[in-house]
Amino acid sequence: MGNTPQDRSRVAGKQDHEVRYEADKTGKSKAEVKDAVKEVGNSRTKVEKNLKD
Repeated sequence: MGNTPQDRSRVAGKQDHEVRYEADKTGKSKAEVKDAVKEVGNSRTKVEKNLKD
């Protein structure tokens, strides 16, 4: 990683470790997380809400 601070309020849908973390956290598949990011954007709050619905 570089010197750029990570934005914890965002889900980087192209970063496998971020998708895997969110999938483990929500009990969903990585594909479901990626679909949620595509649907609602990369806001972690919106992605998690989408995955709960």
